[in-house]
This record gives sequence, structure tokens and C-alpha cells, in this order.
Amino acid sequence: MTPQPSRAPVGGPPDRPADGTRPARPSLRERWRAFSDGLHEFYVAPYRRTFARAQRDEDDLFRMLVMSEMLGVPNPAAYYTAELLPVLYDSFHDWHRRMGMERSPLEDYRCC
Repeated sequence: MTPQPSRAPVGGPPDRPADGTRPARPSLRERWRAFSDGLHEFYVAPYRRTFARAQRDEDDLFRMLVMSEMLGVPNPAAYYTAELLPVLYDSFHDWHRRMGMERSPLEDYRCC
């Protein structure tokens, strides 16, 4: 038996729908956006961990500046940073563990 060549389905070649219309092609804007996203991913992917570490270090510094009055460091902007404390309490446990402190350094706030 000899193999028979594959046949296109009835109604047109395989790249066209059966009704004969052309499939919708992405617009130039969509293709450019996809290309741009691919380039961004190509250049950012190797440094994603570095960016995340830098962001975490900045967040830790900000947290320390906001809580400096509670940690015993004089803070000239304590009046302005006091209203940010409730926002930072949620992630305080993770922060003091990352800083190497087994227990909370604050007397009035126990999280462990």
C-alpha cells in the first residue's frame, strides 16, 4: 500500500475557515505591543530577583524610618510618620524576622 497525500478539508485550505473568509490578523498595534512585551521580558527576566531584593531593602529602610521612634532612635518627622504605623503593623513580624531579631524589639507590640 502506498501512502496517500493528505488532503485539505472541503471548503478551502487549512488556514482559512470553511466559509471562505480570511481569518482576522492582529493589527499592527497589537503586534507591536506583543513585540514590546517580549523585549521587556527578555531584558527584565534575568534581573527580576535583583529588583525584588532592592524593593524589599527599600521597604525595610522605610519601615525602619517610620518605626525609628518606637525603636529608640530620635526621629524629627515622628509626627508625620505616626499615622503610617497601623499600615506597617501587618508586616512587622516578617520584617523583624528578616532583620535577625527572634522576638519583637518593641515592648508595647508583641507579635510572636
